[in-house]
Amino acid sequence: VVRRRLLQRYEHQPFISCLAGFYSCRWKRYQRGRTEPGKCCCKTRECVFFPLLVGAFCFSLVFLYMWGEAKNDYNNFDWYNYGNLGFWFLWSLVLLIVAAILFTYITLLLVLAMCLLAEGQQLYLHWSHKIGTFLVLGFSITALFILSVLWGDQWKTVRLSFQITAPYLHIGAITIMVLLSWPVALHAIRADKKVVQVIIVGPYLAILLFLFLIPLGMYSPCIREVGTLGPKPALIGHRGAPMLAPENTEMSFQKTIEHGGDGLETDVTISYDGVPFLMHDSTLRRTTNIKEVYPNDTAQNAALFSWDTLQELNAGMWFLKDKPFSCMGSLSRADQNQAMNQSIYKLSNFLRLADRQNKLVIFDLYRPPEKHPYRNSWINRTLEVILNESGIRPHLVLWLENDMRSFVQSVAPGFQQTLGSKAPVEDLLMDNIVKLNLAYTEMSSEDIRKYAEVNITTNLYVINEPWLFSLAWCSGAHSVTTNAVHTLKNLSQPLFLMTPQQYNIMWILTDLTSVLLISLIFAL
Repeated sequence: VVRRRLLQRYEHQPFISCLAGFYSCRWKRYQRGRTEPGKCCCKTRECVFFPLLVGAFCFSLVFLYMWGEAKNDYNNFDWYNYGNLGFWFLWSLVLLIVAAILFTYITLLLVLAMCLLAEGQQLYLHWSHKIGTFLVLGFSITALFILSVLWGDQWKTVRLSFQITAPYLHIGAITIMVLLSWPVALHAIRADKKVVQVIIVGPYLAILLFLFLIPLGMYSPCIREVGTLGPKPALIGHRGAPMLAPENTEMSFQKTIEHGGDGLETDVTISYDGVPFLMHDSTLRRTTNIKEVYPNDTAQNAALFSWDTLQELNAGMWFLKDKPFSCMGSLSRADQNQAMNQSIYKLSNFLRLADRQNKLVIFDLYRPPEKHPYRNSWINRTLEVILNESGIRPHLVLWLENDMRSFVQSVAPGFQQTLGSKAPVEDLLMDNIVKLNLAYTEMSSEDIRKYAEVNITTNLYVINEPWLFSLAWCSGAHSVTTNAVHTLKNLSQPLFLMTPQQYNIMWILTDLTSVLLISLIFAL
């Protein structure tokens, strides 16, 4: 009997030794003492530090989820950093990798701690892990704070993501509660005082009940009856297809057309001698080789160059060098050669291309800076190009600029008047607005439906991720502006689409299964 007990202890000890070794850096073959479940098994210092470990896990989880859902806007984040640092780098991807590593690290520590507690072992977190915990906690809180201050709209993206992920997060949370039921039951049942049992079981049951009932407050437009889903939103290429070609170049718009895009979006600036051309940034530094050609003029406003000077610049080599998107695929040799030979694109040529291919166009029109010859006639000059030089059919133009809108309507009544913000329906009808161009963070199925009832359609920008496009589809958006026409074109139906009956079955089965498993664990 004694030999059998020693053998059982010998066989079990390596598992405990590994747990304690990784957690405490104390690699011991035999366990000298065992604390009974339900009693305090840690020193006061460790009892104080354990909540910090849990807090680091929670904050790192929130940051990882938040930054993971922010993938749709990584290019904006990198562009912001480029403006401040002066060079292009995929900081968004680096931040995601760091967040994933830190979360994995702190999760492993927490799992080790829970396993040690379940085995009745004392917790003693090694000083190096304590420093690591503080680093994870500090990094996560600091990152969340900075992003909230500089990029507060990202929390709107997180709230939108819950409309897609909430049913699956619910299943994940219930699964974690089932796994936690074993150490909770072990310590509660063997506790020698009723008060201790209540302290252990009470919060656990309260959280579990909350999770059971939380689906009552969930809402997702993708949970809908069969046959109620609207048509797939039209796809408008944001500066063309910037994941496949240099943005705002002829190649970029050709790629959008090749992949079945329904419209083209761009940005229009007017040169010093009155030629409207396509350029998003206020300077030429990021998307041309001006640093090599005119190194002393890299900070000068793009509108202060003549068209002859602009034609000398290359607008494609930067794309192969900087690779602006982390999810870019490799280009063929022919595409690489074509990209290297792109130049700045004139508005008139852009409009002729759209007219030949019967594509809608929408553009942001930038007013020239002070002392520019066309500062006060920028709209008139743009209208001249559209109406007299390009020959584009008016109904293909979604006119977005709000200045001098009445004048534009009088000289170009065929334009589709588009507004960049929400407004009362009465005001929109009075101004002959037929389309709203809204940031995707303003997505609301109720508002989209309200505007659609008076024949005002909604375009959402910029949507790149399939889950976000699926949400826009389910919400009833008429079109979206996207960098990823080639990806979204392949979606035949929204992701995560289900009927209310399917969702109720998933919810009830999850709750019943978890109740059964937790009851069995407590009974055993």
